[in-house]
Amino acid sequence: MSCFRYASRWETCLTGSRRLSACSAHTLSAERSIYVSKSTNPYFNLTFEDWLFRNKAPKDPLLLIYRDDPCVVIGRNQNPWKEVNLRAVESAGIPWIRRRSGGGTVYHDLGNTNFSIHLPRSAFDRNETGQVVLNAVRSLGVDAVLNDRNDICVGGDKILLSDILRLTFRYVSGSAYKIISNRAYHHGTMLISTRLSTLGDVLRVNKPTLETKGVASVRSPVRNLQQYNSEVTHEGFVQAIIDAFREHYSIQEEACVIEETEEAKAISYTRDGMAELPRWDWAFGQTPEFTYTIQMDFSWGAVTAKLRSKHGVILDCAIDSSNATSIESELKDLGTRLQGQKYAFVDESVLGLEGNEKKTEIWGWLRAEMSR
Repeated sequence: MSCFRYASRWETCLTGSRRLSACSAHTLSAERSIYVSKSTNPYFNLTFEDWLFRNKAPKDPLLLIYRDDPCVVIGRNQNPWKEVNLRAVESAGIPWIRRRSGGGTVYHDLGNTNFSIHLPRSAFDRNETGQVVLNAVRSLGVDAVLNDRNDICVGGDKILLSDILRLTFRYVSGSAYKIISNRAYHHGTMLISTRLSTLGDVLRVNKPTLETKGVASVRSPVRNLQQYNSEVTHEGFVQAIIDAFREHYSIQEEACVIEETEEAKAISYTRDGMAELPRWDWAFGQTPEFTYTIQMDFSWGAVTAKLRSKHGVILDCAIDSSNATSIESELKDLGTRLQGQKYAFVDESVLGLEGNEKKTEIWGWLRAEMSR
């Protein structure tokens, strides 16, 4: 039985006469240096990327390119309640996924192309891999630069600040990294024609009083490559980064096209990896410790709540009301009952709400705040 089915024929890359190579292997193999996934399933692509990372020979460079259907991808050490507009993604039917690398939160769709460059740990240099991507972008006629975080930026927007003329740079690519044992990778997004309005909606979160010990995303202005060169396409970028990768690492082989199949998804590594990503234990249970302080004015008085959570579980919840002392015991009881419950997934049957209107009203407010 085959694991990942490789393309059974030569496929023309739309940028010209170059072709993507058919791979004749009938079992899962990390022996090639360049892979292009035809799947747009983010669970599949993230799992395949992780498999390549763990199975590629430590001394050899590797390039993986793929696109995903609309989704939000957060970093390994991030807080989804801080990074993702949960109501917006639910309304749009867009999943969010915690990836296995660090870095910030990004939005994927078919207008965005993802690249992943894997190298021996001893040879890994973030600036060097960033330069490979930069060379690819520049070959497409876009005057881009590499910033101090090794993200790809494009300038050209002039602004006047305190009588000083400055250039503001817009991000067309963001990066994240992973290093384990003797391997490392640099992966990132390349915005080509993504829906920037949707990107803004799903990543716009306003919770200034949520303090997390996890990694916070750096919010930056973004643009698509097509806003600087309307002729840039996914296919064109794929060929450009393949060419830049080949030239930099002196690799001559053709790219291997990967397809997602039912057989592939039935293999244990694929099945387990794809199943892990949406599970509560991974998606929410990996969330670093955070504290969220909120306040609400009810018709009968003001209430302040301070929730502390770690790994998706409420550690404690202090609820106070300065002008409704008559319900002080009920507030304390509700806070105590919330301890040990999953944040935003509370079992309401344990809260003792029956017949207590104010306690029920407070819980309705807390539930809404935790779920947004």
